[in-house]
Amino acid sequence: MAAPLVVPGTAPAPAPAPGTVPGQGSRAGDRRAARRRKASAGPGAAEGLRKLVPQALVVAFLAGGTSAFVADDKAVELTVDGVPRTLHTFADDVRELLADEGVAVGEHDIVAPGPTEALASGDEIVVRYGRPVSLTVDGRRHRIWTTAETVEGALHQLGVRAEGAYLSVSRGAAISRQGLSLDVRTERAVTFLADGRERTVRTNAATVREALAEAGITLSGQDTTSVPAGSFPRDGQTVNVLRITGSRQVREESVPYAVEQVRDPALFAGTEVVERQGVPGVRRVTYSLRTVNGVKQRPRRTGEEIVREPVSRKVRIGTRPLPASVTGADGLDWGALAACESGGRPNAVDPSGTYGGLYQFDPGTWHALGGSGTAQNAPAAEQTFRAKKLYVQRGASPWPHCGRRLTHG
Repeated sequence: MAAPLVVPGTAPAPAPAPGTVPGQGSRAGDRRAARRRKASAGPGAAEGLRKLVPQALVVAFLAGGTSAFVADDKAVELTVDGVPRTLHTFADDVRELLADEGVAVGEHDIVAPGPTEALASGDEIVVRYGRPVSLTVDGRRHRIWTTAETVEGALHQLGVRAEGAYLSVSRGAAISRQGLSLDVRTERAVTFLADGRERTVRTNAATVREALAEAGITLSGQDTTSVPAGSFPRDGQTVNVLRITGSRQVREESVPYAVEQVRDPALFAGTEVVERQGVPGVRRVTYSLRTVNGVKQRPRRTGEEIVREPVSRKVRIGTRPLPASVTGADGLDWGALAACESGGRPNAVDPSGTYGGLYQFDPGTWHALGGSGTAQNAPAAEQTFRAKKLYVQRGASPWPHCGRRLTHG
């Protein structure tokens, strides 16, 4: 084996590590050693080295050795974002090459071959940077990353169908490292039913209103569509056009009155006296009348105002307990008298409307006995009580036909 070559003016090469073959040691170690030797050599040494290198190479060639410095040098092609360049490198793998060249990559970037792949002379390394794209397709927003450099390339990479589509940015526009916003509206089939006809259009419109115009359909007056005109038209959607005519109608309606009840201890329990009659109010109500495609719709209330306030009905409710008896009249057959006078009906009224109740009181007599309102509206027990009082005052004379029934069953 030939002895190691020692160039004058340089330190002898370190002995090879055990188990290694001279000239075939670690490539990374050889590269670092070569860099250290280059850095430590002064100007004089460099000048001497230039003179002696040709001689050393001849000697090395004759000795059959190969320099690690020369063996580690690789010619590779590095393409970054479509820009190629050929360079020489001592890097062992792709990651080291990129670090030496100052090419930083992130999680959305593509490196081929992979960062851990070893390098050999003639290799091609490609780096493609990821670019953020705020993509809206048919109204649905997405945040995506692409390594494409143009809008057309990104659409192809993402599998977005762009034939006949609307693009907010031209297909040939470049995508910078900062990214861009892209709105895509694909071509859709939308069917309109209007005026008894069916019309289908292919459109990339952003709203139903725009698609309607493309179909040559005009809305006027109160006309509208079955879906909001500003909504996004979906593929296969059917939209009805509603032709609307309308008018307004004002009606006066009654407002019910309330009933006020006042407890009155001066009246016997069960007695109700109307102190004030209720009066309904009046309100003016406005209705919208619509005809949709020739069919009348149910009137819709759109407003109202009170023209006259209602007056409540006021009723006094008796709370005074009825007396248990009337001296001089308790033992008589009041049921027989009532059956004869009114058929036993407390609310009976004679055909003339003058007499009422179980015992057919006229209003004057009823009031003279302390009754309120009319007899037929008073409880049966009160009517019997006041009939007893009348009997004590006048005997059976108020009932000339049926009076004898009081004492003869």
